[in-house]
Order: sequence, then C-alpha cells, then structure tokens
Amino acid sequence: MNSRRLSQFAVPAGVIMIIVLMVVPMPTFLLDMFIVLNIALALLIVLISMQVRKPLEFSVFPSILLLATLFRLALNISATRLVLLDGDAGAVIGAFGHAVVGGSLVVGLVVFFILIVIQFAVITNGAGRVAEVGARFTLDAMPGKQMAIDADLNAGLIDEPEARRRRQEVTAEADFYGAMDGASKFVKGDAIAAVVITLINLIGGFSVGLIQKGMAPTDAINTYSLLTVGDGLVSQIPALLLSVATGLIVTRAAGDQNMGSLVTSQFGANKTAMKIGGVSLLALSLMPAMPMLPFLLVGGGLIIASTRGPKPGEEVVETSESTEVAESAPDATEALIAEMRVDPLELALATDLVDLVDAAGGDLLERVRALRRKIALELGVVMPPVRTRDDLDLPLSSYVIRINGADVARGYAPPGTVLAIGDDLEALPGRAGVEPVFGLAGKWVPAELRHQAEALGATVVDRASVLVTHLAEVTRTHAGRLLGRENVRALTDVVRRTHPVVVEELTPSLMSLGEIQRVLHRLLDEGVPIRDLVGIYEALSPAAKAGADIDRLVEAARAALGPAIAARLAVDGVLSVITLDPRVEQTLLESVRVTEMGDRLAVDAATLEALVGDVAGLAGRAESQGQAAVLACAPRLRTPLYRLVHAAVPRLAVLSYSELSGGTHRIETVGVVNSGYTLAA
Repeated sequence: MNSRRLSQFAVPAGVIMIIVLMVVPMPTFLLDMFIVLNIALALLIVLISMQVRKPLEFSVFPSILLLATLFRLALNISATRLVLLDGDAGAVIGAFGHAVVGGSLVVGLVVFFILIVIQFAVITNGAGRVAEVGARFTLDAMPGKQMAIDADLNAGLIDEPEARRRRQEVTAEADFYGAMDGASKFVKGDAIAAVVITLINLIGGFSVGLIQKGMAPTDAINTYSLLTVGDGLVSQIPALLLSVATGLIVTRAAGDQNMGSLVTSQFGANKTAMKIGGVSLLALSLMPAMPMLPFLLVGGGLIIASTRGPKPGEEVVETSESTEVAESAPDATEALIAEMRVDPLELALATDLVDLVDAAGGDLLERVRALRRKIALELGVVMPPVRTRDDLDLPLSSYVIRINGADVARGYAPPGTVLAIGDDLEALPGRAGVEPVFGLAGKWVPAELRHQAEALGATVVDRASVLVTHLAEVTRTHAGRLLGRENVRALTDVVRRTHPVVVEELTPSLMSLGEIQRVLHRLLDEGVPIRDLVGIYEALSPAAKAGADIDRLVEAARAALGPAIAARLAVDGVLSVITLDPRVEQTLLESVRVTEMGDRLAVDAATLEALVGDVAGLAGRAESQGQAAVLACAPRLRTPLYRLVHAAVPRLAVLSYSELSGGTHRIETVGVVNSGYTLAA
C-alpha cells in the first residue's frame, strides 16, 4: 500500500481507535503512550500555527481541533476507568499527581483550576470572540471580493484561471472562518467538561476508596484524588496548547512571513523602544527595595539587543555594496535591463503631488484602477497598468503623462486647491487655470472656498478628478499606440475560445497579427471602439481575400460597425450631420489618388485650405449650439477626407453614408459645405 492510500485510511482508523478507547479497557503502558502522543500532537499544532503565513495554509485546523478534543476526552474516560478500578493510571498520570504538584492535593487542585481559568476565561473567550467577528466580517466582505475579482477579470488584469483560483480562495476563507467560529465552541465545551469530569472523579474516587475498598479517608485521598488531579493536569496542558493554537490561528493576519519572523523583525525595527525599556529597568534596579540582579540582567539584555542588527539605512547600503561586488553576475544585467524598460503608460507627479497617491488619504490609484475598467468596456482595449511615480525634475504642482517614455500631456494641480470652472470668479483668490480636456477657463481656488465657488455658479472639480479625466482623454486619444502586438494576440485568443471558426478563417492564412494590429490601430485612432472583435474579424475575412490594403480593410471593418459607430455619436437619438454639396463631393471624388501612403486628395492647397476652413466653421457653430456634429461623405472619399480635416478639427468624426444607415437614430443636417472651392474645381 503506497503512502497516499495509507494517509486516506489513517484518519478513519484514528477515529475508530478513539471510540475504542472510550469503551475497551487498556493497559497502563498503552495509556502512557497515548497521553504522550496527545501532548506531542498539541505541541505540534501550536508550532504549525506559528509557522503558517496565513490561516488558509492550515485550513484543516478546525477538523483537527475536533479530533484532538475527542481524543483527549477518550483518554480522560480510559484514565478514569483505570483509576477507579485499579487505583493506578500509569506512570505519566502518577508523575503529574505526585512529582509535579509535590503530592499535595490542594496544590494540584489550585494549579488545575488556574489552568482552567486561563484557558476558559482568557484564551477561549478571546479566541471565540475573534472567530465570531472574523466569520461575520469575512462573510460580509465576500460579495465585495467577488465583485473585485470580476472587475479585475473584465479589465484584463487577470485571466480566467487566476480569477477561478481567487474565487476558490475567497470561498475557502469564508468556509474556514465559519468552521473556526464553530470549532471555538469545542474548546470552550472542553474546558467546562474538564471541570465536571475532575469533580466527578474526585467524588467517585473518594467514594470507591471508602465504600468499596474500605480504605481510610487519608489513604483514599492520597490514592484516588491525587491520581484524579494528575489526570486533570495531563489533560489540561494539551487543552491549553490547543486553545493557544486556536487563538493564534484566528488572530493571524495574512503575510509573507511566519509569526516568528514577523515578531523578530518588528521588535527589531523598534530599537529606540528597546533602549528606553532597558534604561528604565536599570533605573528600577537602583531602588532600595528592588532586587538588583534580575533588573540588571533583563535591562542590560534589552540594551544589548537594541544595538544588534542593522541600523536604519544600513541594510540598503549593504545591499548596494553586494550588488556592486556582484556586478558581473547575471542578476546585475537583468536589473539594468529592468531599469531600461520603457513603461507603456506612465504618470509622473511633482514632489508636492505625492499626497494624491498616499494610502493615508489619496484615492488617485483607486480611480486609475476604475478608469482601466471603464476604458476596457468603452473601447474594447485593455489599458496597460499606469506606472505612477514622483519626478524631482518636474516643476512643483505639475504632472506629466508619458506614453512609451515620451511626454504626451502636461497638467497643473496645486495642493490644497480645487479647480473652479466658470465666469465671474474674480472675487475668489487663486491662480488662473485651464481644464485640460476641453480647454475651459477656470481658477485654482483654496479647497476651503469650494462652497463659495459653487454659490457663484462655478463647477468645482477636485485635483484627482482633473488628473484622472486628463489621463482618460489621453488614453482614448492614443489608444492605438497602447495596443501592442501581445494585446492583439490575447484579444484574438479570447475570440478563438468563443468563435474559433472566425479566427481560423482570418489568421494566419489571410492576415497576420501585425496586419490585424494595424487595422485595429486605425480604428482606435479614429475613435472607433473595437469591442465587437467578432464582427470586425468577420468583416476582414472577405475583404482580406482581395488584398492587404489597410485603407480598404479599415473601411470594411467600419462598414460592419456602422450602426454602432453612428449610435455612439448620436445625442438623444439625433445624429447631427454636416454634408458636402453634391458638386463639391463629385469634384473631390475625381481627385482621389492612390499613393504609397494611402488614398489622398489631389487638389491644390488653396482649395484644400478653403475646404478645411469651411468644415471647421460649421463644426464650431454646431458645437456652440450644443450639437456634436459629424461629417458625412461617400465611402470612397471618407478616408482621404478624414486625413485632411483631422489635423484642423481633431474632434470631428468623418462617417460614410453606409455607416449612417441601419440605426434607430434620426439624422439632422446642420450644415452643407458648398462655398469657396466649387469654382476652383
């Protein structure tokens, strides 16, 4: 029989043995062996409880606690049987009854009841309360933890196996603390049973000695009562150890170190407290009524311990020295490569803005994590983790957003202020500012004047909101740059799991991952979400059979996403459209030329300038009226026209007529481009 099958039968066999101990008499030698085994088991459980890093590493503890309690009660019954029948319960109980308490019944009873008070009134009550509160809090926090796991999964921070593992861990934690809440009652019941059993044995042993065996009262007490007290002490020492283990488990917080390492490191980190304590003990030793030697030894030991180990900052120096010595080792090269790595998305803060990410009061990091989920659900691309760090080179109160190491946006957020956006703010003190996304004029006013600014009709935004809004806009604008090849492969694998035929038809036979990435880049650059990857891939497959022209592939994908694109740009079911005069549109269609850089408009500069100016004017007029207009044109003209107007009007979306159809929105024309260039054409 192998070890695995043996372990499967060990616990059931142990439970059967415990039941046998309660019923069948046993020789004193075997009882001694089981008593020693009981003490060893309790000691082992305490040591394991101190070595685990988190309670779930000892998840079998509640069951072991029940079995250990049952084993100890079985030994109580066996010992009681031997004491009452033979007046002898083995060498171990005899040693505890005579040698440990000096053969004194009074001393034995006092020690026994002290152990009972310590176990029942102190350790068991505390451990039971902690287990009850822990179980309640764990169950209350379970839905929030499950939602956090789902949020990380949806944001792409973790994959499905990791999410499944975390869910199992949350469930196991709830089950463990629920079991511990019940198991703590075993310990309390065991303490009560120990008192009752000892009282019964005292009365029963004294009665057996006097009535059945005709012994003198003194002899009966010496024979039976001392053995009963010895049996109680033998039982209560393991019980006390298990109570301590229960308290250690339920009060243990999860960490990377065991309890011994944590106690040593945390006590060692407070050397000043150790020095003060040592000096205080040395001062107490000088008092006339105090024994000098114990205070000198303990106080001197504390002072010596406070001088041992590394001082603050010393450990870092030693680490750097060892790194310099091992500079030629592979670790040094890997460290340099890690330092050279450029983060896809980085937020650098001036030194006086670090409070925004301070765990004590700043919530910027939490907002950034929420932003990653929002971007993923909005654009269909997993925003890379944002590396947030302080930068000594930045001017005070400023921040920089970098993509792949390059600065793409800067902002200003002075500490202790809020941004008030509105007019007539001259009465408020502060520094003029600009909302970074929409360019609205405002003023950074002291935070305590927030209500005064709101009373003046201003919109008040806190610093973290300004920064997160700026970061969100930068992420949307540069989403294409943030979509790497590995991200495309991961997204394709997700589609393959649900729609394998779609992926197999498209890649790698028709398009490589690099070509798919270029199409997705273009869609994101034009503000088109890529959440419907299945629809995009299905549209790319027939288009890719005619060639790998990116412009044509992008238009095929946009045609498939047309209703969703138009619906996203519509406001309250109305899509405001700027159209081209038919003569202008025909002239532009005839001027489209295919180049190595894609489709371009072969029109003279003056005409193009007039066209762009007219489009910008119509878009600006619509925006001033609260309308988010789009420019509509023929499908063949959409790509070159977008390239032309995007630089001048970056927020203006350019849609083809095919993208406007198929939706439930209503189309409303807000302008027609028909002046300035028909003559030139």
